Amino acid sequence: MRPLTEEETRVMFEKIAKYIGENLQLLVDRPDGTYCFRLHNERVYYVSEKILKLAANISGDKLVSLGTCFGKFTKTHRFRLHITALDYLAPYAKYKVWIKPGAEQSFLYGNHVLKSGLGRITENTSQYQGVVVYSMADIPLVGSHSIIKTTRTLCSFKT
Repeated sequence: MRPLTEEETRVMFEKIAKYIGENLQLLVDRPDGTYCFRLHNERVYYVSEKILKLAANISGDKLVSLGTCFGKFTKTHRFRLHITALDYLAPYAKYKVWIKPGAEQSFLYGNHVLKSGLGRITENTSQYQGVVVYSMADIPLVGSHSIIKTTRTLCSFKT
């Protein structure tokens, strides 16, 4: 388990900032303690510094995981977010999309969300912006995605 290099940190923070914007600082400096990101077996873990100090006694080859897995680096050094990061990204998300109950099942099976399945959307969401998808009961659904149409475009089609 090692700290991220400058390049790895930049790539990971760019990906996370796509979804939570300037709230990235709130993710690291939390009221319940300081958290950090560590790399182990090409996976990035989000862990409290208190727990990190306790885990220093465990050798790296025996350690399976520590903290919450935020994502992993691919062989081409791109960063991919994991579903386990959703609980930490959702409260700080700048842009959100709420899906109607009838469209939830289709979305969870991997299909796109049609305009008729949108319940609400955050104002001024730009095209290809990273969004966190919620159910109408404010429960974050599987994953975070990019929106293809702007809010203005979606509102202009409503009849």
